Amino acid sequence: MLILASASPRRQELLRNAGISFEVLPAVINETPKDGEAPRECAVRLALEKALVVSRTRPHDYVLGADTIVVIDGTILGKPCDAADAAWMLRLLSGRTHEVITGVCLVGTGFEDTRCETTLVTMAELSDDDIRAYVSTGEPMDKAGAYAIQGMASRWIPRIEGDYSNVVGLPIALVYQMLRERGQF
Repeated sequence: MLILASASPRRQELLRNAGISFEVLPAVINETPKDGEAPRECAVRLALEKALVVSRTRPHDYVLGADTIVVIDGTILGKPCDAADAAWMLRLLSGRTHEVITGVCLVGTGFEDTRCETTLVTMAELSDDDIRAYVSTGEPMDKAGAYAIQGMASRWIPRIEGDYSNVVGLPIALVYQMLRERGQF
């Protein structure tokens, strides 16, 4: 059985759409990056921590942990803490290309498989009115980088290079490959 160590509805929908059966057991961990930690290392570490927390309660199952971060100029943008923080992030991303990095970890009896997927996302120039209106919808508040590519922000994303599902929150092709390598498909 595959256990998803996440309560994210986006990750659940991606897995369901791909025909991957799973149960949900959310992992509660501190998601704060460590001082000096590189973005890729941070995403992978957090994915591993989530998978390990859940695997302690389900040691005979496969457990999937994931963590998605947005990175611009080497700065990790997590989920905004308030509307002002969301607006700041959107101004930072406006008219620029940034990275969306998802660390993925599959844990099972006797193994830990950690990998990472990176997608480049280009965002159009946003006006202050665009940002104000978007933030007022509440959509950015629980999203890394303060936007949802599958939501209203899609109108501002003219280009991506890489895996679209990674930007939504889980690189499905990578997860499927990891499961196949373990004989799950």
